[in-house]
Amino acid sequence: MQSAPNGPFLVLRHDDGYGDVFPLEAGQRYTLGRANTSRIVLKDELASREHAEVSFSEGHWRLRDLKSLNGTRVRGATLSADAEWELTPTDEFQIGRTNIVFVEEFDQLPEIGSPAPADSLQIRKRLGNTRFLTPLPPDGQEETTTVGSKAATTRSLSRDLSHLYRLAFDMGSAVSFEELARIVLDGLLESIQAADVGAILTLKEGRELEVTVSRHRDPSLRFYSPVSEFVSHEVLQSREAVLAEDVARDRYLRNRESLTHLGATSLICAPIVVGPKVHGLIHLYGTDPHKVLNAEDLEFVVAVAKQLAIAVGQLLRQETLQDENEQLRTQLGVESELVGDSQSIANIHEQISRVAGTNATVLIRGESGSGKELVARAIHYTSPRKAGPFICLNCAAIAETLLESELFGHEKGAFTGATEKKVGKFEAANRGTIFLDEIGEMAVNTQAKLLRVLEGHPFERVGGGTPIKTDVRVVAATNQPLEKLIGEGKFRRDLFFRLQVVEIQAPPLRERRSDIPILANHFLQRFVREAGRRIRGFSPAAIKKMEAYDWPGNVRELRNAVERAVVLSKGQILEPSDIWLSSLELLSSATAPLAYEPVALEEIEKRHILATLEHTEWNKSQAATILAIERSTLDRKIKSYQLNRDENRP
Repeated sequence: MQSAPNGPFLVLRHDDGYGDVFPLEAGQRYTLGRANTSRIVLKDELASREHAEVSFSEGHWRLRDLKSLNGTRVRGATLSADAEWELTPTDEFQIGRTNIVFVEEFDQLPEIGSPAPADSLQIRKRLGNTRFLTPLPPDGQEETTTVGSKAATTRSLSRDLSHLYRLAFDMGSAVSFEELARIVLDGLLESIQAADVGAILTLKEGRELEVTVSRHRDPSLRFYSPVSEFVSHEVLQSREAVLAEDVARDRYLRNRESLTHLGATSLICAPIVVGPKVHGLIHLYGTDPHKVLNAEDLEFVVAVAKQLAIAVGQLLRQETLQDENEQLRTQLGVESELVGDSQSIANIHEQISRVAGTNATVLIRGESGSGKELVARAIHYTSPRKAGPFICLNCAAIAETLLESELFGHEKGAFTGATEKKVGKFEAANRGTIFLDEIGEMAVNTQAKLLRVLEGHPFERVGGGTPIKTDVRVVAATNQPLEKLIGEGKFRRDLFFRLQVVEIQAPPLRERRSDIPILANHFLQRFVREAGRRIRGFSPAAIKKMEAYDWPGNVRELRNAVERAVVLSKGQILEPSDIWLSSLELLSSATAPLAYEPVALEEIEKRHILATLEHTEWNKSQAATILAIERSTLDRKIKSYQLNRDENRP
């Protein structure tokens, strides 16, 4: 006989008993949530993907809410974000609709099924359907009265409400206006026996009416004659429904263009008003001289039109939200996609596809601004860990004394200023990826602890004694020569080899110049959308200027240059003068030693003035500022050296 597992336990509680049992083990972190990556998966739509966690600390099991959407409740109180609750046996907490009991032994589970208090509610009946959804009686069983020589149907209020109720359910399933119009028109012809022909029309730009859908009671007849422009105009102007009876006898309507060949004895036209605008019309008419549309039919059509208007408004809002969602996805995708079609980018994509499916540590090397973080994001979101967190930490941006706390967390009172417990980046990135940027700036002492974690050992929070083990993939990046740092004793050799399992080089922008126009237009579309500017693109000369520049700040510098141009430009086409380039490259070129050339000083000055004019696109004011001379002096020298923009161009 197999012995029962040792406690403590988390037990799922149902109305009629207990469900799954989850044994707890000290040193383990148990996440609860809807995501499949959670240690305890809850099939509850009200639970967040990672809702809460239970862990052992300082001799007690503790419950912590992970900033969930609907909160975690214990004994009627809601835990605040990142607050902890010390669990005691028989404590019951709620996540969404799921009740969970904490016990140390199974004997501690409370009994279920005890008598209910005398003042509690009792369920007398369960109902899965309603009489308003019962089938309609067969045709011919309606109560009728006779008016003159014509039979007029006496409409029942309860029957109309039943029709409207069923129609509302059918309309709720529609995903487009065309589908919604078909449902409504079928419902109207089913409900109004005097109507033989119907249509729903949409008002287009220029107040032109377009037939969205039309129906004839006789399936063999497919013709449809639209309502006259006179009636449509009256309804559109007044926004009130119209009922016209005995059309053939009404001289005012009979002479209207389309009613003469309708063969209609009565008609109803009602507007579909969505917000401040008329979206379309509902049009019904009867052709049987023994049945006419009446005022009660008009009341019903108006009710359906108002109901249809609400449904159309919902569809329009949904389409707007979908468009905004697509725009947001595009904007967010900018930060997580590698842009370009050069061979260098193709090689990076190939390396990412090979390494993403593994747990191998990756070292990304490249100059500042070359897109190392984008490569790290691409690795994470292409990997099986994409549902988990992606945590970034810039090692150069945090003081040496605080870096270990940021990485591994700290306990309350661990050092001055540690007023509460803090979860570190490694713990927060459990089952995800942590990106350590500027890894070369990490202190040697912290490198030793990082190495132990990379080798699979548990770690402890600063000031704590409980071992913590997480499942994290590490991607590191640097723009420094780590080999040189190793020689200077600033970087551990063993950590270098542990990080460099796979190495990916992010090339500088000057080595993939064919991507410059693609990136420039990519950033232009983004910033034009954000700034609301009407800029169509770059001139060929502006593209040429950007391609000729070496971009010491790489993609980051290009992005900033495009953003600056969008903000400051006054035209719809960005010209070379709109592209302001950094002076860093000019400064480095000026300080570099020049090869001796035996030419006169006057010739050197002529060449330098010409080069400055070309650089500023012959903007003489800018050129004079760079040359540190007056504008009038520059004009005299241009005339003296016979410099001409067209003649001196290569």
